[in-house]
Amino acid sequence: MSTAASPSASKAHTIRRPIIVMGVAGCGKSSVGTRLAEALSLPYQEGDDLHPQANIAKMSAGTPLNDDDRWPWLDRIGEILADHAESGIVLTCSSLKKVYRDRLRAAAGGRLAFVFLDGSKALLTKRMGSREGHFMPTSLLESQLATLERPDQEAGVVVVNIDNTSGEITDLAIDGLKSLSGR
Repeated sequence: MSTAASPSASKAHTIRRPIIVMGVAGCGKSSVGTRLAEALSLPYQEGDDLHPQANIAKMSAGTPLNDDDRWPWLDRIGEILADHAESGIVLTCSSLKKVYRDRLRAAAGGRLAFVFLDGSKALLTKRMGSREGHFMPTSLLESQLATLERPDQEAGVVVVNIDNTSGEITDLAIDGLKSLSGR
């Protein structure tokens, strides 16, 4: 199913705000973020590309990041969000804790929306095991799940179950984002 031909995508051009596609490793942030940006005609930024090399080395070695590791990365993401506060952008970022999301909301001037890609541990493990060329090993999934503070009750968050195709996930995300725009 092509998102370009979907009913959601045909009206999606009216969504102009920064959007973070969030969730733990293996949830599909990059593939959904790319599709979402294309459907919304917004620029796309892969959050993993913004990590300092020390963070990538740490994760590659199987060591989880701590808050001190994440703050500079989150600040870099915040700068990009601020630059696109009016025009919009789709950016991927795990955004595991509420304090991280609040910091990013502040950087974006309060206009930030999150698409939380939610899935079972079994599905996430399967997806992580099948991807190639990514620096994060499957062994870090447990620490990410332990760190995750679910955003279910937070304003500006669309929750999408990842037990769907990429196209369906994208359509569900767009539908949720459109409902946020009406508030």
